[in-house]
Amino acid sequence: MRTGLRWSAPAAAAALLLAGCTGAGGEGPSRAAEPAAPATTRPATQTSAPPPFAPQLDSYDVPAGSRPHDVAPARDSGVWYTAQGSGELGLLDPATGDTRHIPLGAGSRPHGVIVGPDGAPWVTDGGLNAIVRVDPATEQVDVFPLPADRDEANLNTAAFDRTGRLWFTGQSGVYGRLDPATGELAVFDAPRGRGPYGITATPNGEIYFVSLAGSYLAQVDLETDRATVIEPPTAGQGARRVWSDSAGRLWVSEWNTGQVSRYDPATDRWREWPLPGDAPQAYAVYVDERDAVWLSDFGGNAIWRFDPATEQFRELGEACEPNQTRCPRSGDPGEVRQLLGRKGEVWAPESASDRLVVIRY
Repeated sequence: MRTGLRWSAPAAAAALLLAGCTGAGGEGPSRAAEPAAPATTRPATQTSAPPPFAPQLDSYDVPAGSRPHDVAPARDSGVWYTAQGSGELGLLDPATGDTRHIPLGAGSRPHGVIVGPDGAPWVTDGGLNAIVRVDPATEQVDVFPLPADRDEANLNTAAFDRTGRLWFTGQSGVYGRLDPATGELAVFDAPRGRGPYGITATPNGEIYFVSLAGSYLAQVDLETDRATVIEPPTAGQGARRVWSDSAGRLWVSEWNTGQVSRYDPATDRWREWPLPGDAPQAYAVYVDERDAVWLSDFGGNAIWRFDPATEQFRELGEACEPNQTRCPRSGDPGEVRQLLGRKGEVWAPESASDRLVVIRY
């Protein structure tokens, strides 16, 4: 059911709060934090201005008990989501608010979903301990199980590299790859054991993942399959998810410190910014087509938009008057564990309230 533009409390992601933030955090053992950029003089006349940011909020109920964990906009107007509570893959039609669910198999507990180069949704399923593909036309479910000696991998998220192979993480301490063309699947031990969680592909198809328990960023060598650790500046930060911007810089949501950090492979430098609030917990991160950075905050029950150019955060929430700097909220948690979008839209699954939220801009 479509609930209109009243994004009620669980979707607390809301007020456009401007809060400039500077870099924070100490030096890591091997990576230097990037120095602040020198002041520059802007020309008196600018030939163009950035497009305005005028967000609209909408929310859609999904079947009770779905507990949607991740979302992925389909190639058409639909939106796929993992119904972790019911062991199904859901599809929302935003035009009507209708949903349909596709069972993935007995014991399924799907976590992540992305749309592959073939246009199909690909699911990391911790309950099945398998990668799952669903044909969007026929709804046929194909299951690619991990080897028997890699049981209980606690599969989390996936990304496709430049050759079309799917890479995935398992929080029990593994990462791996699947070649959809051949069905070959390989699993590797992650550095420092338990923790691999978020994963991303850069515009040129390189693969990076982060470790929540290991507190690191890692790059995967696509030729040797080896993962090389890249140390963030702050120890024990709890890197949870990662996303690449259009320049191949990696943005990391830091769960333990409540920060967002950025690593630039071209310069081998880091920057960090603390999220606003008293006790932020940065869970998900997503970079849109304008290179704006979106983050979900468990501690603040919020979604933030961070502008790298101005280093300012804006928060989206309910019941805001035009001149308010912060909006009232209720205490109901939304528990947004992931963010993903397409041009002009950012989608957020509210696992605690069985709802999908979209921010259109």
